[in-house]
Amino acid sequence: MGRLGVLSGSIMMEHSALARRQTQSVSTVFGEALAVLTDSLALILRHGHDPAEYILPHRINHRANLQALRDLGVSEVIGINSTGSLKRELPPGTIIIPDDFITLTATPTIHATRAVHITPVLSENVRRKLAQAARQAGIDAVETGVYWQVTGPRLETRAEIRMMANFADIVGMTMANEAVIAQELDLPYASVCSVDNFGHGLIETPLTLEEIIAGTRKNADVVIRILESYLHLFT
Repeated sequence: MGRLGVLSGSIMMEHSALARRQTQSVSTVFGEALAVLTDSLALILRHGHDPAEYILPHRINHRANLQALRDLGVSEVIGINSTGSLKRELPPGTIIIPDDFITLTATPTIHATRAVHITPVLSENVRRKLAQAARQAGIDAVETGVYWQVTGPRLETRAEIRMMANFADIVGMTMANEAVIAQELDLPYASVCSVDNFGHGLIETPLTLEEIIAGTRKNADVVIRILESYLHLFT
């Protein structure tokens, strides 16, 4: 069994013993990626390690990140994704393991010169183990849901949130890109999503970046518990 690959936001490092680990730069055909390594895990922070040089969602090099994980011997990948809720019944603090996604903008691909068509899916095996890990950690996760990916970095308008809510449950800026590249690289991928805020207009209080960051920090401990539980299943 190879390493478990993890893609997450930088706030996760504030809550994890991984913050004390050394990093390794990985050179790939798609560019450089920086990974935190243990014997059983390879973690890449999709927004970078330096808050002063935060990588905005539309600038993330997903191809380099996933290729680096593959080169490091990863056999499965978990995306830890911060999301906004599209439904009032999915309040901040909810944990969702999505089973499908929507994106209406172009996703990156590792294939530059030839036509390759995949049928995008999330790994059911990884999803099943994530659900089991959540249950074993005593966390009541929602085990299905649709993730709608937007380009970012701006947030959505009220009208966009109302439209998306007809077809999806949560909204974010990264998961679909990761899922597509992972599948092209034959890496089983699924995601555990924390709902960190209500989408713009779902409640009367205006949505702010500070609210999103606060929600992410609050949910990070719960997500780490799921990850630790998953590692027991993985090994």
